[in-house]
Amino acid sequence: MKFQLATLALVTSSLLFSPLAQAADKGGLFIEPGVTYEQGDGDLDLPDPFEDSDADINGFGVMGRFGFHISEAFFVAADGRYSQPQMKNDDYDAKSTAYNYGLTAGLQMPTELGIRVWGTWVAGGQMDPEKDEGLDLKFQDANGYRVGAGIKLSIVSLNLEYQSLTYKDAELQELGPFNVGENLNSTEAKNDSWIVSVSFPFAL
Repeated sequence: MKFQLATLALVTSSLLFSPLAQAADKGGLFIEPGVTYEQGDGDLDLPDPFEDSDADINGFGVMGRFGFHISEAFFVAADGRYSQPQMKNDDYDAKSTAYNYGLTAGLQMPTELGIRVWGTWVAGGQMDPEKDEGLDLKFQDANGYRVGAGIKLSIVSLNLEYQSLTYKDAELQELGPFNVGENLNSTEAKNDSWIVSVSFPFAL
């Protein structure tokens, strides 16, 4: 009787823990390049004599993650983004160059077809619109967060993220014919966007 119970326990343990052990063997480093499109709103809090304004911020970009995964279910990665969105309101319409970087942690189903969820802390970045109407500002010192979810099929992931960034500093690069180069520490810009992307997570 004791032998039969021991045998049953051994078989049950093997059935339960074998898939986990196999998944753990698949842990390691991964990279995840991708293409993004963002659509959002910007809130520009400018110093006197400029007026505060709202702006649409839309455009394509690229993304990249480099990190590691454990049991194919938990992943941590450095996350970098580069984009060229258009910043537009009633008085201002300019192409921008933007980048930001941060740290991502997430969970995913350890199967060929599965759901992924993650959060990203954005630690830094900037957005530099081109000069328009004689005004040239560069927004700096970005921080904020992204939360996202995706559906992964093999090494292709279709993703949707919500991003909230605040640029805590701005540099007045040009005003009319004058090159100013002054830091406007009291200036803030906020960017709340939805980002859709196609990315390609695969193990090294």
